[in-house]
Amino acid sequence: MNNHILSHLPYKSSFRFVDNILLLSEDEVRGEYTLKEDAFFYEDHFAGNPVTPGVIVTEIMAQIGLVVLGIFLVLKETEFNFMDDDSLYPLLTSTDVSFYKMVLPGEKVTVISKKQYFRFGKLKCHVEMLDHDKELIASGTFAGIIKKIAVKNG
Repeated sequence: MNNHILSHLPYKSSFRFVDNILLLSEDEVRGEYTLKEDAFFYEDHFAGNPVTPGVIVTEIMAQIGLVVLGIFLVLKETEFNFMDDDSLYPLLTSTDVSFYKMVLPGEKVTVISKKQYFRFGKLKCHVEMLDHDKELIASGTFAGIIKKIAVKNG
C-alpha cells in the first residue's frame, strides 16, 4: 500500500536498503530489509566471517527511518505542486546510534522510526532496528532534510 514511496528513493541497486514499507503515517514508519548474502561489503568485512558493517546498519536505519518518512512528509506537503521532473534528495545532518547486536548476511531486519519533529524542512526521529526475534540491534536519533530539486533536461 505505501510502497509507492519506494519509487521516490534516490538509491539504486546495491545501495538501496528498503524492501518493504509495513506502516507509514505522519508520525511513524516501519519497514523491512533482508541483507543479501552476496552484498559487496561482506567480501572484506570480515574475510571468512562476514558481519554487516556498522555504517551499513546505520544506512539501513537512515533510509527507512528518516528518508522514507521524510519523502512521505514532503510529498504530503507538496502534493499539489510536485512535478514529475522534480527529484527528492536526502541530506543527513546528524546521527547518534548505539549498537547492541551483530547483523549477519541473509538476516531480515525491521526498522521502526518515530517522528520527534518535522518543521522548517528538517526531520528528527528516534529509530530502532530489530532482528527477526524482535530483539534490539541498534537504536538512535537521526536528523536530516529532504530537498526537492528540479531535474534539468538536456
